[in-house]
Amino acid sequence: MDEITAYYHRDREHDRLTRGLGLIEFARTLDVLERLLPSAPATVLDIGGGTGVYARECLRRGHRVHLLDAMPVHIERVRADPSLAALASVTLGDARALPYPDDLADAALVMGPLYHLPDAHDRAAALAEAARTVRPGGLVAATAIPRAGAICGDFKHGLDEEDYSRAIRERAYTTGSYLNPEDRPGFFTTAYFHHPAELEAELRAAGLRNVTLYALEGPANLLADPALEISDPVRRSGLMTALRLVERDPALIGISAHILGVGWTEGR
Repeated sequence: MDEITAYYHRDREHDRLTRGLGLIEFARTLDVLERLLPSAPATVLDIGGGTGVYARECLRRGHRVHLLDAMPVHIERVRADPSLAALASVTLGDARALPYPDDLADAALVMGPLYHLPDAHDRAAALAEAARTVRPGGLVAATAIPRAGAICGDFKHGLDEEDYSRAIRERAYTTGSYLNPEDRPGFFTTAYFHHPAELEAELRAAGLRNVTLYALEGPANLLADPALEISDPVRRSGLMTALRLVERDPALIGISAHILGVGWTEGR
């Protein structure tokens, strides 16, 4: 956790979704969630909510939102942001031990904790906690990074640091463990990357039903200039239509930079 905390204290998360491939990740996450979240007003838990990017969108849509994050720098930003003043609560806390009562929410978003919990028991605890705090028949949505993500990232950005990156991507793909031992810029911090079937199994083990996986960026993960494609209205329309078309294709899910796994608690 010291490495992860140091990584996020560089304060890069607040604008990550405003540039590059993050623009497509953001647009696609909202695209999927808008189809799945209950009608407003609903109570939504944003677990691992970072600097409030998705919480802000939920507030705009009329939901009541509780945000929790493990990084003090993120919580400081959230509390200082007037656009997030309507949050029902803001908590510095741990996804594995949520401070919320049972059945509080209509939906829980676990949009980052899973890839920062390398231990399977910790991931299971986080998903079980999310399910506990959601009412019967409620939604749990969790983001994961697929194991091929490191390979696709290297292919897209080039193999200039092949002497260093090769071992990282091979370890990530074969074991799920992503390590940046020299803390080099341009690489991620300590993380866990999922095989899609593994994410599905973890969601089911948390007691969720009707589990479905969605590729967020999908093949757009390999675009040379994501900002160009998402900023032009015609290009954006074509891109989003294509990504919806293949979002649940098992043959393509693993090449996405992020996967959104969703399921419903008992009672649906």
